[in-house]
Amino acid sequence: MKKLALFFLWVSAISFAQKPIFTAAKVKAATVYFNAAELSQMASVNLPAGTSEVVIKNVANTLNESTVQIGAPNSVTIMSVQFTNNYISEFEIDESNPTIKKVRDSISLVQKEIGKVQIEKTSHSKTIELLDKNQLVAGQNSGLSVAELIKMVDYYKAKRSELSNTITSLQEKENKFNETLNRLKSKLEINTKNEEKSSNGKLILQVMNDVAGTVNLDINYISNSASWTPFYDLRAENIKNPINMMYKAQVVQNSGIDWKKVKLTLSNGNPNQSNTAPILNAWFLRYGNPYNRYKYEDNYSISNELQGKALGVTNQNDDNKILIRGAASISDADYPLVIIDGIITDKKTLSQISQEAIKSMNVLKDSQATAIYGNRGKNGVIVISTKQMDDYTTINENQLNVSFEIDIPYDILSNGKVHSVALKEINLPATYKYYAVPRVDKEAFLLAEISDYSKYNLLPGEANIIFEGMYVGKTTINPNQTADTLNLSMGRDKKISIKREKVVDKSGTKFLSSYKEQVFTYDLTVRNNKKEDAFLLLKDQYPLSTDKDITIELLDDGKAKVNTETGILTWELKLAPNETKKIRISYKVKYPKDKIIDNL
Repeated sequence: MKKLALFFLWVSAISFAQKPIFTAAKVKAATVYFNAAELSQMASVNLPAGTSEVVIKNVANTLNESTVQIGAPNSVTIMSVQFTNNYISEFEIDESNPTIKKVRDSISLVQKEIGKVQIEKTSHSKTIELLDKNQLVAGQNSGLSVAELIKMVDYYKAKRSELSNTITSLQEKENKFNETLNRLKSKLEINTKNEEKSSNGKLILQVMNDVAGTVNLDINYISNSASWTPFYDLRAENIKNPINMMYKAQVVQNSGIDWKKVKLTLSNGNPNQSNTAPILNAWFLRYGNPYNRYKYEDNYSISNELQGKALGVTNQNDDNKILIRGAASISDADYPLVIIDGIITDKKTLSQISQEAIKSMNVLKDSQATAIYGNRGKNGVIVISTKQMDDYTTINENQLNVSFEIDIPYDILSNGKVHSVALKEINLPATYKYYAVPRVDKEAFLLAEISDYSKYNLLPGEANIIFEGMYVGKTTINPNQTADTLNLSMGRDKKISIKREKVVDKSGTKFLSSYKEQVFTYDLTVRNNKKEDAFLLLKDQYPLSTDKDITIELLDDGKAKVNTETGILTWELKLAPNETKKIRISYKVKYPKDKIIDNL
């Protein structure tokens, strides 16, 4: 009776061990942030009354489990939710899939045929064994006549040959069945992989349902495997018309699931950012190790990041130098030109950039560098783009962020490739002027001034420039500034000619007792070769001194607006077609004759 009771308990346990219920989630909408995405999915599942385990496939392979939310009808209670990439179950393959079911049925039939062949082979093999034993008995029986013995040998020979040939035929048949079986198993493996290839992620739900029936589940979570950056196309036909701006986004996702026909929303918010307000505690000063401070602040450098990633870059560990292949020394004069986000900067600024802030790096050498940046690029050029909070239909400007809701369904595949999304087309009223700093660059740049730019909800990003129907290059848009107007660089205009020449007969050096006095005189010549008026903002500068032994006097400012704190000279010129203007500036530098000023 005890064994019988245990048997019934075992049967009862088997009857209550329910098969997991499999379903697949479909992506309905995605809100993409600069470094994450919030996915909204829906799954439909047929639940019995009582408790069930539901396995939801086709979810992102990386997600923040603490952000998972499951919406269900009131009749369904979600008891637990678990995320995994390694769900293992004998029930994992969905047998309701018609392709998989057909392959499995074929495998079963082939296996049955193989079994039949093996039975026949065994039967014939046993018959041969019996004949062989009878042959031995007959050979030892001296009572048989020669004729009977010959008759038995002939029978044995014929029968054994027949059985052996039959076994050979059966073996060939079995081999063919095994080949078919292997093909079917391979096909089953491919089909199951195809079924599961879109995602390794699964949500395992323990649910309790009051009433049996079909239930719709709403699934929301945040995955860090997606991002977007703003991008722009700036088109201008001439300097009289507004700029046509195409506001776009570049979306990338590697969530493991393809987003098909989804409602896309792009936001400049950061769901991973801490929302806890900072608290100030007491600030105590302590003595530290000056050597460690030096190593922390100065010895770390982006040069370590450049070396090994940028071909031809060498890091001189003494004094944190960077050399680009071809430089002969490690003096400051041989330091490469550094451009960060389109702005020429110095090695101190370069050393302060952390590795995590780098978006892209490019190193220009030799003729490639000098062709773009002239003599300043003779020691090479390091071009760095930093990471910035770099597409569109309805713009929602909230208290803390801006989002773009797109009504057109988009397909964003999980392949790590950039998907371009058009958000909005904007006509930007612009005031055009030319800008030139001939001391740094001998060419004029066309600037478009945009006033009241905050209403366009622009975000920092790169922009293509198409001027007068020609692609002229890229620029950067940085609306996070304090100026009233936004200046967009529309590229170089070679029809504005500019020269900066030293006037030799008005320059020279004098020695006065213990001092040396040097006079520098330059002529700035600008010419408008265009067919319309050109407004030019021209800048130059004279040096300033922080040493009491070095005195500087501005002899001729060329009727410029002078900023005595920065030494910058500014002219606002209106040039008629084919008009040429010349401006002369002059300054005098006096310093001890036993000293050398290396950057004069």
